Formats: sequence, C-alpha cells, structure tokens
Amino acid sequence: MSEKIRKTDAEWRSKLTPEQYHVTRQKGTEPPFTGEYEDMDAEGTYKCVCCGQPLFSSDAKYHSGSGWPSYYQPIAPDNVATERDSSHGMARTEVLCSRCDAHLGHVFDDGPAPTGQRFCINSAALHFDEKKGGGKD
Repeated sequence: MSEKIRKTDAEWRSKLTPEQYHVTRQKGTEPPFTGEYEDMDAEGTYKCVCCGQPLFSSDAKYHSGSGWPSYYQPIAPDNVATERDSSHGMARTEVLCSRCDAHLGHVFDDGPAPTGQRFCINSAALHFDEKKGGGKD
C-alpha cells in the first residue's frame, strides 16, 4: 500500500477548487445531477482529485439514477477505505481515499451484480484520465 499523503489545510486549499476542498476535506456533498462525471460514459480511470491514486475504472461504472457517479467496485480494494458515518441522522458507510483520506462519497448495498454494492461518489472528488485509443495504457 502507498505511503500516506498528509498536507496542511492551507496546502489542500491551494491545490483544490473551493468545491473540491469542501467535498474532499470537509466531507461535503455536491448537489445531485450536477457533477461533471455523473453522465460520463468514456473509458478510463477515475483518480483521487487530491493525490492522484486510481480509484475506479469506467468498466465498473453504471447509471444508478442517484444523481452521482456510481461504481460497483473500486479499481483495487486497498485504494479505498471505509468508515461508519452517522452524520445527518442516518447510518451510512463513508468511502475515503486510502492514501490521502479524502472523502469520496458513500457505499450502499443496493448495487448491481457482481458485487451488489453502489459506490456513490462525488464528481468533485475525482479526476478522470481517459483511455487513449488503440494501445494499452
């Protein structure tokens, strides 16, 4: 597993847009159906906007109708971490980047096969690297 990336609050603020900072460092949520990747169908890899760690593949992305990009599994189990989130009066499972602890979104047990999981992720927490045509990356 990669070494943890730690930055000061000022360093994160200087690297991220206000929306990216709010979502990833303050555990915010972008409004549904507003994120740039919600309807994205291109092939590629979704990486952490804070540290660049690969998080989700377009191969695992699906349209859940929730208003946020949804994936049935991470690109590698060790690239995400989860913890209990009891904020807003409900019990949920928060999804974090395992390398920099960025808040990504939440995971629910109402997704499609093969995992039955729905990783509901904020577009503001992601950077998309489109797969280049014709060759292997």
